[in-house]
Amino acid sequence: MFFTCGPNEAMVVSGFCRSPPVMVAGGRVFVLPCIQQIQRISLNTLTLNVKSEKVYTRHGVPISVTGIAQVKIQGQNKEMLAAACQMFLGKTEAEIAHIALETLEGHQRAIMAHMTVEEIYKDRQKFSEQVFKVASSDLVNMGISVVSYTLKDIHDDQDYLHSLGKARTAQVQKDARIGEAEAKRDAGIREAKAKQ
Repeated sequence: MFFTCGPNEAMVVSGFCRSPPVMVAGGRVFVLPCIQQIQRISLNTLTLNVKSEKVYTRHGVPISVTGIAQVKIQGQNKEMLAAACQMFLGKTEAEIAHIALETLEGHQRAIMAHMTVEEIYKDRQKFSEQVFKVASSDLVNMGISVVSYTLKDIHDDQDYLHSLGKARTAQVQKDARIGEAEAKRDAGIREAKAKQ
């Protein structure tokens, strides 16, 4: 019998005369009923909400971070597809998503612990790139590729981020007052010169 699958899934045929098993991503395959077995694995993109609650940063400030990641099992790369089949064949998309989420969350927490709050808050791109790079190298061994990772939210319960904002606001207001005073002084000097 012929079996087909769409571009969003892969088929694995094992059994008689199929050693090693044949993996077909988006296509068709011939299967001998009763002596060969066919299994399917999803290649859909999974969206993961990666939350890390109250992680202590390098200076000991607890913050919470939420990131959004897009991951998928790589069907075009035969080695990655074989690794994914070994780990995830027979598992649902929810189970695969949970494993990927736990891995991403662990890496996100580790990177948060090595950075300061200021570094994470001011350079979100650097933080996102580090999580993407470290998580990608680990998930590739499972046959999963990280399509994208974005830092969505940073917050804390200690009002540390609010205090950072207050300090910056106070500095801007101070600079504005100094600038205004200097402008008045310069205008006074020019006016006095003009009267002379």
